[in-house]
Amino acid sequence: MSRCPKNPLRPLTEQGVETCPNAVLHAWLKQQLSDIIQSLPQSATVLSIQDNHALWSSWRQGLKVKFTLPEELPPLRMLLVCDNLVGHKTPDFVVWLCHQGILPLYTPLGGSWLNMAESIQRILKHRALDSQHPKTSGQIIDWLETVVHFWNQNPTPFSWAGKRSARR
Repeated sequence: MSRCPKNPLRPLTEQGVETCPNAVLHAWLKQQLSDIIQSLPQSATVLSIQDNHALWSSWRQGLKVKFTLPEELPPLRMLLVCDNLVGHKTPDFVVWLCHQGILPLYTPLGGSWLNMAESIQRILKHRALDSQHPKTSGQIIDWLETVVHFWNQNPTPFSWAGKRSARR
């Protein structure tokens, strides 16, 4: 997997698809997450089983909906923020995440504005498709891939307090 040179933990994704069932998405996501986990430094701190479980639980405080954590948990390595699609909550996928040291956290229902990915998608769509008249889904994918490719060559940082916030 190639990575962004300015942020090696941010993977470059430049391939569009027309459909992505869970079988395809989960296999791809597991590979991406495995690569990222392998690139992280090992923690020098070793926690007791109780302290480790308490650490995992501390990130879930205040959540209204919680899945049951497995009894045996590896050290917590990563938090993965997902939206509330049913496919992100399948037992096999959630258990796999936990066994890798990845705790999935889900954005609140009705709070899609919290999902930064949607903001970035809106920017990419604007850059790729404004004033365009695509004839096929392939054209849309090609244009979006081109925009993502050039963005990744010189990524601009995303800021919640950007120009729009200053205008308010």
